[in-house]
Amino acid sequence: MLAARRTTLFAAGASLAVIGLITGCTAAETTDNAQPTNATVEGNEEAGDTVTIGFSGPAADHGWLGAINSAALAEAEKYPDIDLQVAEGTNDANLQISQVEGFINDGVDAIVLLPTDGAALTEVAIQAMEAGIPVINVDREFSSTFAARATILGDNYGMGVSAGTYICEQMDGNEDAVVAEIAGIDSLPLTQDRSQGFSDALEDCGLSVTNRVAADFTVQGGEAAASQLLASAPEIDALWNHDDDQGIGVLAAIDAAGRDEFIMVGGAGSANAMRAIQAGDSVLQATVIYPSTQAADGIRLARLIAQQKAMSDLVEIEVPNRIVLNAPVVTSENVETYLPSAFES
Repeated sequence: MLAARRTTLFAAGASLAVIGLITGCTAAETTDNAQPTNATVEGNEEAGDTVTIGFSGPAADHGWLGAINSAALAEAEKYPDIDLQVAEGTNDANLQISQVEGFINDGVDAIVLLPTDGAALTEVAIQAMEAGIPVINVDREFSSTFAARATILGDNYGMGVSAGTYICEQMDGNEDAVVAEIAGIDSLPLTQDRSQGFSDALEDCGLSVTNRVAADFTVQGGEAAASQLLASAPEIDALWNHDDDQGIGVLAAIDAAGRDEFIMVGGAGSANAMRAIQAGDSVLQATVIYPSTQAADGIRLARLIAQQKAMSDLVEIEVPNRIVLNAPVVTSENVETYLPSAFES
């Protein structure tokens, strides 16, 4: 009989027990060398042996991050054979390292980890893999391929490409169009990737970013950055804002400045941004999805890997080691499709 499902708040700070390192450990060796099954959809959904999954994610101090955590918990609740241990959300890399060490001590069957800093969490993730515990890396990549059995990511570069391609289409060959950009935190690789994708897509249609500022993914930061941008750019044709949470502040600054001569594209895909697109009463015309389902997908993958199951839609008999999700553009024409799964800022 399957053990009752439970979700446990994991106490952070447990010390790492002495573990035997497995020389040359690979992803395939983290499940006792058992061969995965070429599962069907029905077989994957059918309850199997109870698996204990440790989940460590970020502090929910941002709408998208809160949605990441809540979606992961909701996904685990769907399966009676998942015993989910949840570490307290944190932006402290050292605390998160101790959480993973605690999961290793407890001998969980798999770990789903959205690291506050991928490089900083790489070593402890390798320790988990060497202990025979498959790690599913979410959103922020580790700096070693040996640190994860599977990695699931949003497409930051693709977000920029999608935003730039949409703006190219809307500018309809106007190579004199003034394009502005409000980025997130410039020091983060994800921001750099988004900006590079945006620049590359614009270049294909003869455009470039004329005015650019960076914010910090907060409402206040978005408002301050947008006010600065608008003051220095008396004319704009199109604006891409990387993040819909900071976009609340961006739109407030635009309204305060009385500017409406340009179109705006958002990023991440929040519900409030989609409702504004649906209403059609602001400069916001589109937003680019950055999926808040990544950790939920990680939970599902962890279950399949721990139970030696496969992805039924693939001929391949093992779960892929890397999955990159799409970055579609949401407009008034398709917003009703995406709104039900959007997160609240």
